[in-house]
Amino acid sequence: MQQPSDEIKSRLDIVDVLREYIQLKPAGINFRANCPFHHEKTPSFMVSPEKQIWHCFGCQDGGDIFSFVMKIEGINFVEALRLLAPKAGVQLKAQNPKLTSQRNRLLDILDLSSKYYHKVLMESGQAKWARDYLENRGLEESIIEEWGIGYSPNSWDDLINFLKSKGYNDGEIFSAGMSIKKEGMGRYYNRFRDRIMFPIRDVNSNVLGFSARVNPEKEEEEKMGKYINSPQTMIYDKSKVLFGLDKAKLEIKREELAIIVEGQMDVITAHQNGFKNVIASSGTALTEEQILLIKRYCENIALSFDMDKAGEMAAKRGINQAMKAEMNIKVIELPNGKDPDECIKKNKDEWIKSVKSAKHIMQYYIDKTFDGLDLEQIADRREAVKILLPIIAKLYNKIEQDFWIKKLSQKIDVGENLLREALNDAMNANQTKVQYTENKSNENFESKKSREDMLSELLLALMIKFSSYIEYVSNNIIPDHIFGLSNQGIYKNLIIYYNKNNNDTEIDYQNFKESQPQVDEKLLNRLVLLADKDFYNYDSEHAKIEIVKIIVELKKSYISSRLKEIAKLITIAEKEKNQDELKNLMKEFKLLADEIGN
Repeated sequence: MQQPSDEIKSRLDIVDVLREYIQLKPAGINFRANCPFHHEKTPSFMVSPEKQIWHCFGCQDGGDIFSFVMKIEGINFVEALRLLAPKAGVQLKAQNPKLTSQRNRLLDILDLSSKYYHKVLMESGQAKWARDYLENRGLEESIIEEWGIGYSPNSWDDLINFLKSKGYNDGEIFSAGMSIKKEGMGRYYNRFRDRIMFPIRDVNSNVLGFSARVNPEKEEEEKMGKYINSPQTMIYDKSKVLFGLDKAKLEIKREELAIIVEGQMDVITAHQNGFKNVIASSGTALTEEQILLIKRYCENIALSFDMDKAGEMAAKRGINQAMKAEMNIKVIELPNGKDPDECIKKNKDEWIKSVKSAKHIMQYYIDKTFDGLDLEQIADRREAVKILLPIIAKLYNKIEQDFWIKKLSQKIDVGENLLREALNDAMNANQTKVQYTENKSNENFESKKSREDMLSELLLALMIKFSSYIEYVSNNIIPDHIFGLSNQGIYKNLIIYYNKNNNDTEIDYQNFKESQPQVDEKLLNRLVLLADKDFYNYDSEHAKIEIVKIIVELKKSYISSRLKEIAKLITIAEKEKNQDELKNLMKEFKLLADEIGN
């Protein structure tokens, strides 16, 4: 019987799954992208649709569809199985004990709670005020259904009793953030009561928590606030979630723009009116994790926030994170201080116009800063520099920094050189803070590997891709000429496999991998993608030329190294006056010297 993991892999294409997380671009028969696991400017992340594998030549990580999802989602294998099964149309058996991890049980509790609240909203008389409120806010029934909006009754234990009837205990319900423990007692009661419930979902549409709006009639007396959110739990971390991203991600990728607003109603109203690339930070500052989440789908963000003073906004909204990640950031200014929800409902065209005319973040800062300043006053010019230079210093790209220094110089009529000196001071001050710096792991990794190691890998990659030359290579080079024990192991196994399979001109990669359990699978995947990355446009003749060059270089390197060793041994033999050993060493030295000359 086929294992669920094998069935999922057979039904899903790795390219389709990875495209939900990163922007893949064709590279010959494969695809490449900027690695989502480390910061880089030059794409080193490769995906093979033929082999259904991925490998990053920067951080040296790689694997299959499951290893990618596990790494990017921060989950274990069983959780990845659960996440991918619905995409593949594979039914997982609930009785399998491996599928009942604590995390999965909490996800089930939240999913059931969401469905319970939604049913109550749509059917209960208690929820009439909530239905009326949503209708007055202009939400259609279909959108309420799509977003799973619900209502938590004014009850202390209805949800707890419902979840217990489904087999969950008090501890699990509490761990999911759905109940509160009464101080000094062992009793639990519902966390949410008499509120409209907005499910908060991850990028794969799993419910992680809720944002709950109080009954308008109780706003003044409610001490907990108009909105309360689920607490941080094993599965909910608000710094890693963006409201609506599960529904917006494809449109964000298509539009190459993510519009970020503050509230849930702003997002839902935007989607109902056809603006489906809108997501919310839920009133919190943007975090590095959220920025990297957006960067999977596009490089451009437009902010529609209630703006504050320019000098304070970057820190308050976490925009410096986006600057350092080299996102293209714009600011949407809505007329008359409207919020997106109000603007879209009153005048869609006004919203469209505002989005199209959004300002670059630095231009917004400049305009905001100079609004109310008198440039005839030296003190005001100093104030402008004091506000704007630290923000320019946060721009990661030097070209951008140069552009805005020139702009500021023209605006206040001060020499660029003076501003650059001040900018360097501001940047030095910033270095004491945590900075988003480019990960140089690709260069670092390659520099740690010797030239011979890299040549050996290239030769193996060519042997796998152009397997008709395996016999030629084996006749011209011995395992000792290959550098690295792992590389030597794969070289030997390739030749054994080739001879065992009657010198097939094409290696069945999957069959070879499965027939060699002792082979380093991650290295093997790397070699396969290395061949496609560097030699995808080579024909057989060009491959032969490259193979000959590499063989010559590896032989020369090996012989040179051996000559140095023999020279040391000759010195020792001379000191010890071992004439027989000296004679043999001199003979080997001459043979090797002649060979390297040839």
